[in-house]
Amino acid sequence: MWRCFAPRKLSLTSTLIPFLPQSSPIAGIGWLCEPPAGIAKSWRTNRQAAYDAYLEDLADYAEAKTKATASGMPLDPKRIEPTWKEWNLPELRVPAIQANANVVAVEQSEDSTFDYWLRISTLDKGNPLHIPVKLAPYHKKALQGRTLNTSTTLHKRKGVWWLTLSFDLDVPVETESSAQKVGVDVGIANFITTSTGKKYGSFHGKLARRHTRDREKRRRKARLRACLKKKGVEKLPSTSSASGQRLGRHVRQEINRAVNQMIADHPNARIIYEDLSVASMRFKARSMNAYLYASNLAHIPEQIAWATAKRGMAAHTVKAAYSSQECHRCHYPDRANRPDQQTFKCILCGHRDHADHNAALNLARRFGDTELAACKNKGEVKTRLLRRHEEWKKQYGLAVVQPAVQLGLWDYSEASTDVAESEKTHQCNI
Repeated sequence: MWRCFAPRKLSLTSTLIPFLPQSSPIAGIGWLCEPPAGIAKSWRTNRQAAYDAYLEDLADYAEAKTKATASGMPLDPKRIEPTWKEWNLPELRVPAIQANANVVAVEQSEDSTFDYWLRISTLDKGNPLHIPVKLAPYHKKALQGRTLNTSTTLHKRKGVWWLTLSFDLDVPVETESSAQKVGVDVGIANFITTSTGKKYGSFHGKLARRHTRDREKRRRKARLRACLKKKGVEKLPSTSSASGQRLGRHVRQEINRAVNQMIADHPNARIIYEDLSVASMRFKARSMNAYLYASNLAHIPEQIAWATAKRGMAAHTVKAAYSSQECHRCHYPDRANRPDQQTFKCILCGHRDHADHNAALNLARRFGDTELAACKNKGEVKTRLLRRHEEWKKQYGLAVVQPAVQLGLWDYSEASTDVAESEKTHQCNI
């Protein structure tokens, strides 16, 4: 298995280390080297991002409610006031060691049948722990002629320690500056949708049915666990399942396959994808949150970055705020532009498209947009998009008139957009 720690930096993983008992000195080091500070920092960042998104949704709801009250029309019954649910603190359950050469060092074997020796420093000064490492032919071929990095990582899984070795590999970017820009939108219905109109992979179908069965199994285990706990049983069964772990691996495989197919269809393109924060995404329904978690959307941007870096392709991230609500034609961002998951229909200019394709077009257009890149939050992004919408109306001779012209399209608006005289020669889908 390959993994990418940074753009243009490739690393090799998965070298098995023999089983070490709990009483081994390495077991004590594992908890000391566990990166709790990084996990805590990531948790605080994701929680703050989710809370900021909640405040913005709450402000949007209040604005929509105020407009509905002023116009005398009832608020859309589908609009529900956002609520905030406090996050649970993370728990460290899996021991891991992330260390440099001062703590863990990989030494080449000279007079042994093993390939490497892993030297691990202990609290007993001058008496390090040496563990033999035997590589598979695949690992030997991959590491041949490479210089290993001094940093190493150890993870314990089911009583077995796994060693992660890495080496730097410089891959020059071969994408030309004039290459086609391909926007990539990430979703559940379609893992990847490009601005060229192609779709790759989906969590629907077989994977969704397997997720439903696995969720029912875990719910049954949870009920059994609660019943046994009520009866005073000390050793309670786990709610995790092997089928759920297999499903997670299969989802990642489908994502990898979708990314590879997308890159194969656009070999000389410049890939533009959204800077997605899945950790801050929340739905009101618990079933949808479970569906989102099982779809493993966070793996898609990581795989895109890795696959493009490996091939020497240029890939860039852009702001994802309002990319799915912004109209690609007139720039107007509104939640009402998405009547359902698949459909995009602008409530002002009437532009219609598949929602994922419209978002991919917006992402491709945002590459090189320094104004949007300078925005610090979603509110600034929306203000900038609304300003561009006003510029679009002036460019095509559209004006807001009072009182509203009844065209049958704006049931919840105090003002309507009318076509001026200079627009007679311009075809606009209103």
